[in-house]
Amino acid sequence: MTTPIMIVTGEASGDMHGARLVETMQAMDPDLSFSGIGGHELAAAGVEMLFDASRLAVVGITEVISHFGDILAARKALIQRMENEKPALLILIDYPDFNLLLAAKAKKLGIPVFYYISPQVWAWRSGRVRKIGRLTDRIGVILPFEKDFYAARGVAVDFVGHPLKDTVKKELVANREEFLQDQNLSVDPATRIIGLLPGSRSKEIRSLLPDFLAAAHNLVQREQEKKWLFLLPCASTISEELLLESGLAEYQDRLALHVVSNKRYDVMAACDAVVAASGTVTLELAILGIPTLTTYRLSLRTYQLGRLLIRNIRYVSLVNLIADQEVIPELLQDAVTPEAIADHLQIMVNNSDYREKMIQGLAQVTEKLGPSGCAKRAAELAFTCIKQEAASQCD
Repeated sequence: MTTPIMIVTGEASGDMHGARLVETMQAMDPDLSFSGIGGHELAAAGVEMLFDASRLAVVGITEVISHFGDILAARKALIQRMENEKPALLILIDYPDFNLLLAAKAKKLGIPVFYYISPQVWAWRSGRVRKIGRLTDRIGVILPFEKDFYAARGVAVDFVGHPLKDTVKKELVANREEFLQDQNLSVDPATRIIGLLPGSRSKEIRSLLPDFLAAAHNLVQREQEKKWLFLLPCASTISEELLLESGLAEYQDRLALHVVSNKRYDVMAACDAVVAASGTVTLELAILGIPTLTTYRLSLRTYQLGRLLIRNIRYVSLVNLIADQEVIPELLQDAVTPEAIADHLQIMVNNSDYREKMIQGLAQVTEKLGPSGCAKRAAELAFTCIKQEAASQCD
């Protein structure tokens, strides 16, 4: 007889991290069965999909309204399963507005709740902290400062470390020579290699890639005596047509530019410096020790609204938030210009003292992410919830 577990996430990163948790729990107890909502990673891990997560991955008020029917249908499907086949545990991953409604229903049904990867309540709507504490049995957090943030508000959580420490490993990444050979690139050893990472969403590509390419051209024009190579990783979600429309067609014959569709971490590790869209990628680059400039640009209306709602943080990048100081430079909104990007990249490549200080800062941030084994520690918390509920049933 199997023990049913329900797991729910609405984002791609949560799908990936959730899949590692499912695999770890199944290795510890093969008699577990999983159902819920997620993406390809959770499905590949053997989770029965009760609803397609891609229909719930929406951003912005307008999109939420247009997908309201899907959101209600997903919630109904999950609640029906909880009522008909009471799971031994509900595992929630981020996605707070949807997941907290499920947590409330689970508590009414006597189903223990483990919130793995807490929402970013430290950035905005911090009032949700107590609600999360009230509706869950255990909370796992993956950023080191989150434990103190919750504790200051009277809620105990467990820091399980960051999942990227299990997936980004320097020793498994190809060195520069191996990567260049694999890509059939013949490059002078003195060549400066710059990574252009404008993100994995269409909006990010359209917003940032034109400036990244213009910055690359600016950099080459400034230092024509040097040899340059620019690497542009392309996510599977991004078409070549979109890249061409966003500046690639204009610059592909004016720059030594190579588009790479796989081996993401090999690309990063081969770079002397990177300009990247703000996001989890900055932590990946930190673990690999690559000097990085991060950029962030939203529509003016969204940015202005965000500034009203998000008042608790000094930085945008996760690297600087964890360090509680500027380790990597940030360019926001109108400050994201080709000239400014080129300025920062030029310093990161040429100023050895600046580079070394940044690399040391990245190493300190990596240390703060905790040791590898995040999924195992999270799995142990999940089993603790199940055992505690079982013990209470016996009392």
